[in-house]
Amino acid sequence: MKNYFEFTTSEIKYLESINAKHDGQLSPYACRNIDAVREHKKINYSIIRPAFSYDVDCIIHSPVYNRYADKTQVFSFYKNDDITRRALHVQFVSKIARTIGRALNLNLDLIEAIALGHDMGHTPFGHKGEQFLSECYQKHTQNDNGKTRFFNHNVHSARLFRYIIYSNLTLQTLSGILSHNGEKVCKEYAPSDLSNFEEFDSVLEKCFIDNDFHKTLRPNTLEGCVVRISDMIAYAGKDRQDLHKAKLITDKEFETSRLIGVKNSDIISNLIVNIIKNSIDSPSLNMDEEVFNDLKDLINENYEIIYGNKELNAPYYEIVKPLMEKLYAVLLDDVKNRNYDSPVFQHYLNDSIMGNCYRENESRAIIADPNEIVTDYIASMTDDYFIDICSYLHINDEAIRKLKYHEYF
Repeated sequence: MKNYFEFTTSEIKYLESINAKHDGQLSPYACRNIDAVREHKKINYSIIRPAFSYDVDCIIHSPVYNRYADKTQVFSFYKNDDITRRALHVQFVSKIARTIGRALNLNLDLIEAIALGHDMGHTPFGHKGEQFLSECYQKHTQNDNGKTRFFNHNVHSARLFRYIIYSNLTLQTLSGILSHNGEKVCKEYAPSDLSNFEEFDSVLEKCFIDNDFHKTLRPNTLEGCVVRISDMIAYAGKDRQDLHKAKLITDKEFETSRLIGVKNSDIISNLIVNIIKNSIDSPSLNMDEEVFNDLKDLINENYEIIYGNKELNAPYYEIVKPLMEKLYAVLLDDVKNRNYDSPVFQHYLNDSIMGNCYRENESRAIIADPNEIVTDYIASMTDDYFIDICSYLHINDEAIRKLKYHEYF
């Protein structure tokens, strides 16, 4: 009987030769598939899905990947299909990073895995939601346990894949995801020497107890460094485009002329070219001093004109923050009091994938810290889900009534 779904010996040899040829042609500074470090090595179809290609599949088929589509970046209260959401952002990062990686002959599968997974831990309502959730987490962990813990989206992305949905990702992919957060521009990006999961877990835990520690981290591959700078390139000019799409009037103007350009397309193209020019046959990523200074100045200008804009930020502080504080407290009580009718049980803890890590294996009793559960649950929410659960639970009806979206017409 003909076997339709298994490779013959000759087919396996052919595929092995293709994989070996691919790794053999990479830069000496690239991370090869053969060097991938994975906790549990038994995976399916490795012959046609090398290590980091397998990671990509694990990420895009994860139960939370689709939520990128309703997690906003900077402009949360705009009904406008042209404004970037996180699903589009990670694709931009992936394409920019793969363009750089291809020119430097790096591992494009690893780049794609890190890029597509790097923001999975983001909260609803972007960085403001991240800030408010961290404040809640800090307050309640201090009150309940006497030890303050912090929330940061890049750290949570790594926690999500490592522990919550346990995707069995490689160490290299997890390191790139954890260490992608770098709002501060660097002139040079060089890999760290992180080499095992024991060290990774220790680093991850330190990120929860020292709020600034995650900012000191570097990916353990050059591919991870490529994603880190590509993240900044992806949003530097696009956030400016979104500002105009949102028709948000500011009393300050952007510089009209820059070395790296002022249009998003020019910023992306020029930075990609300059990084490649300075990084060929190099163990690190580099930029010219003048380009580095101009990018740093452009990012600072974004903080001043966009991210610090009072009109833009007002709804976050007037609506999202009070909702976040009250929702956190209500859900925390529900977990502590075992209110099994609460959405935190019905939609999260009872989920066969998302809720598994909080339970003891045999008895299925919940053994995790309630603050950990609530923080993970809120972080998993999309913008719309967050508003809907607050409305459903009558968390703060007055704040919800204040919510107004900028309409199309």
